Amino acid sequence: METRLADWIKDTAEGREADSILRACVHCGFCTATCPTYQLLGDELDGPRGRIYQIKQVLEGAPATRSTQVHLDRCLTCLGCETTCPSGVRYGRLLEIGRHVVDARVPRPPAERLARAALRFGLSRPALFGAALRVGRALRPLLPAALRAKIVASRAPGAAPSRRRARRVLLLTSCTQGALMPAVDAATARVLAALGVEAFAEPRGGCCGAVREHLGDSDGGLNAARRNVDAWTAHLEQGVEALVMTASGCGIRVKDYGRLLAGDPAYAARAQHIAARTFDLAEWLSPQLDALAARAAAPAPATRVAFHPPCTLQHGQRIRGSVEAILTALGAELTAVRDAHLCCGSAGAYSLLEPGLSSQLRTRKLAALAAGQPAVILSANIGCLAHLAAGTTLPVRHWIEWVDERVAARDAAAGEGLR
Repeated sequence: METRLADWIKDTAEGREADSILRACVHCGFCTATCPTYQLLGDELDGPRGRIYQIKQVLEGAPATRSTQVHLDRCLTCLGCETTCPSGVRYGRLLEIGRHVVDARVPRPPAERLARAALRFGLSRPALFGAALRVGRALRPLLPAALRAKIVASRAPGAAPSRRRARRVLLLTSCTQGALMPAVDAATARVLAALGVEAFAEPRGGCCGAVREHLGDSDGGLNAARRNVDAWTAHLEQGVEALVMTASGCGIRVKDYGRLLAGDPAYAARAQHIAARTFDLAEWLSPQLDALAARAAAPAPATRVAFHPPCTLQHGQRIRGSVEAILTALGAELTAVRDAHLCCGSAGAYSLLEPGLSSQLRTRKLAALAAGQPAVILSANIGCLAHLAAGTTLPVRHWIEWVDERVAARDAAAGEGLR
């Protein structure tokens, strides 16, 4: 794609990066076939190719408008288009640049600014989010149906491993997962303990910064990254094997710390080290699958399971098949799920900011997941889990919770337990 960027951006770092991305695009339109919003709305401006053209026009000097902002906002950043693109266009990064530029030129309506500020403030602070969630659960019967559906029922986390292990890994202290679904990290700790590995969280860490970035606060997102680098570096230097992510949305962000902080001399090297030592839970467990399968109950009878691979796992981190291989090895009968590459509509705060589109996407996704009559729906990201659970009566769990149940069943049969 030929470009003529405006003088105010062409010689900047973002301008040069945007120019390189735009020039890689060959207008083929393959991306529109896998874009959820284009499928729903049928508008070229609400597909990747149309958004690329809108960003290009603004970067070449055309006025940024409220219409441009709305079309960019409607993107889920699912990155399905990047998986499809034969030219390797880094659409996600271009969208990030385009949103920054447009938001700097187009004031948002007051109500929208307030909503985004409240989400930035509340979702990125685990203590505040936890307190608000407790109040919401107490008042749940009195809340409007739409809000009530988003407050998923709490599940007891269960017992924690009772002794130290020689091998150790770090877990991220998630903004929302610890309050919404504490059973996920607890199940992770038990499964890893069964493999002789201790999983722990560093309390000085916290939000990965993705929520702030997605809501227009790039500086806040970078500060969150710096805080985590400060909190985690010493542990890795002292022999902790890795940072293991139980939420794929957080994982893709932390894996990007090296790029995000490359221009900060005080953090660049450490951020790159953190990124290189960060693994999705399935990614980290896959080389130990035989040992894990040996700790699981015999697969009889098999459990029918529908697995939803989050976009941040399959398109963002390009990890495909790892969770499915673990589940199959431990006795799951995976059902076929049509259009498994499409987003469920959660997309971080998207379900709160674009509830209409988000609900339509969830309805389609749940129909596809339920078609195989599974006993349970499993996924790998807290946003997807909460979003899907709000729309179905089927149990929705993190896949590591299912694995934990298999390991616990085997230990109970053998008269063993957490030691």
